[in-house]
Amino acid sequence: MADDKREGGLPDLASLRIDPRARTDAQRGKKRRRILPAALLIALVVLLGAFFLSARIAQVEVASAKNPVMGKGDVVLNASGYVTPRRRSTVAAKITGRVQEMLVEEGMSVEEGQVIALIDDADAGRLLDAAGAEYDVARATIAELQVNHADAQRTLRRIERLNSEKVSSQQELDSAQAAVDALKARLALAEEQVQSARARLEVARQDVENCTVRSPFSGIAVSKDAQVGEMVSPISAGGGFTRTGIATIVDMKSLEIEVDVNEAYIAKVSIGQAVSATLDAYPGWQIPCTVRTIIPTADRQKATVKVRIAFAELDPRILPDMGVKVSFLSGENSAPDSRVQSLIPRQSVREMDGRQVVFQLGEGRLAMRAVKLGEKRAGEIEVLEGIAPGDRVVVDGPPRLRDGQRAQVKE
Repeated sequence: MADDKREGGLPDLASLRIDPRARTDAQRGKKRRRILPAALLIALVVLLGAFFLSARIAQVEVASAKNPVMGKGDVVLNASGYVTPRRRSTVAAKITGRVQEMLVEEGMSVEEGQVIALIDDADAGRLLDAAGAEYDVARATIAELQVNHADAQRTLRRIERLNSEKVSSQQELDSAQAAVDALKARLALAEEQVQSARARLEVARQDVENCTVRSPFSGIAVSKDAQVGEMVSPISAGGGFTRTGIATIVDMKSLEIEVDVNEAYIAKVSIGQAVSATLDAYPGWQIPCTVRTIIPTADRQKATVKVRIAFAELDPRILPDMGVKVSFLSGENSAPDSRVQSLIPRQSVREMDGRQVVFQLGEGRLAMRAVKLGEKRAGEIEVLEGIAPGDRVVVDGPPRLRDGQRAQVKE
């Protein structure tokens, strides 16, 4: 009876149960729908990271490959010194005055004769006007005396005729002659006064011109020693309130190295000797130089002799007063190997995948060059294949550089 009632009235509860297999399939579907967007998001982040990593600009230091023109002479002597210019001038005003305008700043290039400062010329201008007025007065005085002198000469000739005719006395003749002579003397004096007034006028003009301070030669302004409103003078005056210099100009084309060599080793140095120089600021950059002159006197206190060394080629990185170390090379240099294409700093060579490579910088991107190397020199290495003289190679930068990566030189 009970079974008939379940069949006829109440539903079977077992039929309402969820199949466990269906529940598992639904959960798996939900997990898949969650995992798929997450995987896509991770892949997108990885791609974007790779893109930005490849687009990042690498900051590098570069050096130019050199022509292997120098021989392989051994180092016979080491010394240290500084970069100094042969032409360096602290420009001063020729007169004492107040700075009205400064037209130069540190690091500015100037040409010979270029105006670098203006001194207040108000007083000099007034003196010029006064000198001009005195000159005009002196010239006007000459004109008046010339008229009087001509009249006195006519009077003298007339009295001479009268005296010849026994009409005038000798006293009148003497007076007329004296008047002519006096006017002639006054005229000569007036002409000298005109010359003196002209000279004072030129001096006044020069004083006005001296209010304009010009550069004595072309170069770079390395210091600005005066400011607008300060007093300047060619001599020290006024204690600490008066400047003697306006600006310091350096001829960058005259840079050279000055070192002190112990007098016990000066015999190892000769004019024209090859020298390898290294700036303290760029320790990986070997600069070819030659001995320009040996100063023919010794410093008795330091027991040294001053030697001046000329750069084979100037570079904008070479600045006055930089510290430098030099190596004097022996004169018995062997002939350079004809197979050597260039010389590059040792630290520019890297090893990648068992190959020796160099990264060359050109047009803002790096190019990986496989190189064939030769012998090592002082701080440099010979390149037989791969790099030509003048190519810019990376000497310092991120450890992981890539071919085609964007790069720029560190400032």
